Amino acid sequence: MAKMYYEQDCDIKKLDGKVIAIIGYGSQGHAHAQNLRDSGCSVIVGLRRGGKSWPVAEKDGFEVMTVAEATKKADIIMILINDERQADMYKADIAPNLTAGKAIAFAHGFNIRYKQIVPPADVDVFMAAPKGPGHTVRSQYVAGKGVPCLVAVEQDATGHCYDIALAYIAGIGGARAGIMETTMHDETETDLFGEQAVLCGGVVDLMKCGFETLVEAGYEPENAYFECIHEMKLIVDLINKGGVAAMNYSISDTAEYGEYVSGPRVLPYEQTKANMKAVLKDIQDGTFAGRWIAENKNGRCFFNSKRDQLAQHQMEIVGRQLREQMLWKNDADLDTASN
Repeated sequence: MAKMYYEQDCDIKKLDGKVIAIIGYGSQGHAHAQNLRDSGCSVIVGLRRGGKSWPVAEKDGFEVMTVAEATKKADIIMILINDERQADMYKADIAPNLTAGKAIAFAHGFNIRYKQIVPPADVDVFMAAPKGPGHTVRSQYVAGKGVPCLVAVEQDATGHCYDIALAYIAGIGGARAGIMETTMHDETETDLFGEQAVLCGGVVDLMKCGFETLVEAGYEPENAYFECIHEMKLIVDLINKGGVAAMNYSISDTAEYGEYVSGPRVLPYEQTKANMKAVLKDIQDGTFAGRWIAENKNGRCFFNSKRDQLAQHQMEIVGRQLREQMLWKNDADLDTASN
């Protein structure tokens, strides 16, 4: 059983007298910075001069400076920009300004796992990874709650890295929910696999196939959208609260019977599992990381073309039109204002 930590295991006073630099002010960055400040921590924000987030962070009351300046001033440097931008920024702005005893931190282990960033031996390296998007990290904190987090210590140069990591997570509210101990190696591989095989890649393709099947059979696209896409959240919320058993308890017996007889027809178990193992192998041996790094160095042609194709898919067009007609269209629960 993985080791768990809670508020009684974390001493936020370990952050007293320390300056925390949040590098990036997007989805996770704004939430970490604001939560830590509200927890009484000394927080600065490091950004690219002239970037669109600079005035946003200033408007929110933070001292904003370049990444290099923030690294020099801070004791803890939390890197929260996109994975694909971290290595270049680290080499140019952070590495030259790191001194012994400082700590660098991440919310995802990608660049450490694939050695795009190799810190010096005299600094602490830890991961504080909320298992939820930035807007949820912030809204849960404001509500007096928290988002569960993962903690990992990659390098304990000072002998106090675990204390600092746990204190940091307590500062963003994660200890209110629970902190699970892991490694940056395991977090990276399981996170990438979950995203690709299930949460993003698997689910999106499943919804798209269901939508297309109904529309091609002559059903109204709006009906197809509601049945195959909109209701996905209702089902996932039930699973989140009480597992698959809670979902099955809440749906009709007809639906549950359909789960048992039709699920294996849509996703043949052994073949699907074999495909998932191939995805996992690409993650473990670095094939996926190499492709993603190369994609970013070569102009993102494939990435951008697939994004454009998705935006033009009937499923997305119908979804946008439906949301404009529904009372829930004004959900201000996304990170659009903070990116």
